[in-house]
Amino acid sequence: METKITREQAYALLIKYNQEPFHIQHALTVEGVMRYFARKLGYGAEEDFWGLVGLLHDVDFEKYPEQHCVKAPELLREIGAEDGFIHAVVCHGYGLCVDVKPELEMEKVLFATDELIGAAARMRPSHSVADMELSSLKKKFKDKKFAAGCSRDVIRQGAERLGWELDKLLGDTIEAMRPDEAAIAEAVAKLG
Repeated sequence: METKITREQAYALLIKYNQEPFHIQHALTVEGVMRYFARKLGYGAEEDFWGLVGLLHDVDFEKYPEQHCVKAPELLREIGAEDGFIHAVVCHGYGLCVDVKPELEMEKVLFATDELIGAAARMRPSHSVADMELSSLKKKFKDKKFAAGCSRDVIRQGAERLGWELDKLLGDTIEAMRPDEAAIAEAVAKLG
């Protein structure tokens, strides 16, 4: 899939509706993870599309939390987002706030990794995945207090939708988060 949206347009829209450093950090992290999976899964030609969907997946969350994934189409149209782009953004809320089902592999990856990325960021005292091991994440995942506010069921469903073992999703997502972590932290620090 392709989009006419530029990274500059997408980032400007993100910042227009999100000021909290955590939300911006999450958006940048999801962007990087989506780009990683695009390359890893053989969709390198679609890396920009995957990344921009990741960057804007929560565009409406900070200002319109009760309308999350419902308000997003209106905001995305401000930058000329195509229907396929809007669908890809909205469907990550399937079963939580919308009935738009993830269909494409890219949409399933976003659905599966979004909650996990948020959980991984919260569970480490250092808020870093640089030294996070799969065994540590698996152990925490079993704990009922696992990353308050994140749904283990959504993460499990995401793995199932992709046809992946949970360990594969957890391990690959940790690996996907590592390369951009320092640059993201630096970018967020400059916002403050």
